[in-house]
Amino acid sequence: MREIVLDTETTGLDPKTGDRLVEIGAVELDNLFPTGKVFHVYINPDRSVPKEAFAVHGLSDAFLADKPRFDDIASDFVAFVGDARLVIHNAQFDMGFINMELKRSGRPSIPDSQVLDTLTLARRKHPGAPASLDALCSRYGIDNSHRTRHGALLDSELLAEVYIELLGGKQADLGLVTAAVAAGRASAAAGVRARRRPEPLPPRLTEVEIAAHVAFVATLGEAAIWKEWLPQPEPVAAAVAEAG
Repeated sequence: MREIVLDTETTGLDPKTGDRLVEIGAVELDNLFPTGKVFHVYINPDRSVPKEAFAVHGLSDAFLADKPRFDDIASDFVAFVGDARLVIHNAQFDMGFINMELKRSGRPSIPDSQVLDTLTLARRKHPGAPASLDALCSRYGIDNSHRTRHGALLDSELLAEVYIELLGGKQADLGLVTAAVAAGRASAAAGVRARRRPEPLPPRLTEVEIAAHVAFVATLGEAAIWKEWLPQPEPVAAAVAEAG
């Protein structure tokens, strides 16, 4: 299953009052494994960045001045997301900005059914516990020491690790193998043939047990695999007589 773990940075808290996106970061997961594909872009918001927002993400007016506008990157963003599920922490906030920008550029909104909120997931799994990204990193032993400020790509990478842990951790898929691996194992097994030992191991069964087994094998017919691999030193009739 293809999923996109996503985070954004903005000029403020409310897209309805004129706040805009300034950064999008996203990483791709395939069946909970990172593929290495990312989407990352800084965006010129066509407005100033308030000092409160700058204190959070450190993206200044001067830095963003020569960056593309959302309309310039919208097609690439929509193509990267496709029909994948979006995994977002506090999704209502980020999706409010993303759908507002999509609306501005004349594109359809992304439906709620395509979005999974890890904040809701965390609160359900750990009721009453802190559920911020930093708190979840601490809970699951994920190193976020390099997160001195918010950054959309870094935060999406950390969230991807948190998300995997929320679903049960990396161990959840260790028992699964791909079709290619399974086919390789089957191919290798097909080339292995059992061989007889040069010197048979001494039996650990009594003579009576051996005779009873030979008698049982005789009832299985000529196609019995035991007849191919196990020696029958005595005629079945003698064995049966000895067993009796």
